[in-house]
Amino acid sequence: MDSLSHALWGYGLFGYRGYPWLSFLFGALPDLLSFGVLFIVRFITGGFTPGPPLLHTIPAWTFFTYNFTHSLFISTVVIAIIYLLHKGIGFAMLSWPFHIFLDIPFHTKEYFPTQMCWPITDFFVDGISWATPRVWYPNLAGILILFSYRWYKRKKGSKTRSIKNW
Repeated sequence: MDSLSHALWGYGLFGYRGYPWLSFLFGALPDLLSFGVLFIVRFITGGFTPGPPLLHTIPAWTFFTYNFTHSLFISTVVIAIIYLLHKGIGFAMLSWPFHIFLDIPFHTKEYFPTQMCWPITDFFVDGISWATPRVWYPNLAGILILFSYRWYKRKKGSKTRSIKNW
């Protein structure tokens, strides 16, 4: 799935209890730490080309960071530690494993399959590409529904508070 969708899902699902921008960031973080860094390196070195990079041109460290940041095992350990230290931040960070859960069925074996339990196992699901219309449009619809729901709940909550304060 694209990084912006991941960030919006994270913000919409885990940003309502506080730390909304942290949930937005952690929604996109797995991609930012792999492909975002690759983009910056290629931009600085003049090797940037638009579109998804060809597999044979991607350095090994990108595959490592992708597997590391897309591991439910790694994310669970990190979030559990942070949650013990600060529950609010730990809750906002749940957008990270949600990102992984979204990627599992929407990545194919041909291009960065999500090895969800890395480094324990390299198991992955050969899914449907997120770029296909049958995935892309429901994704957009889901984001719109989620944000409409959050807007409605916030609007309804502000009316309830004003009636109580009256």
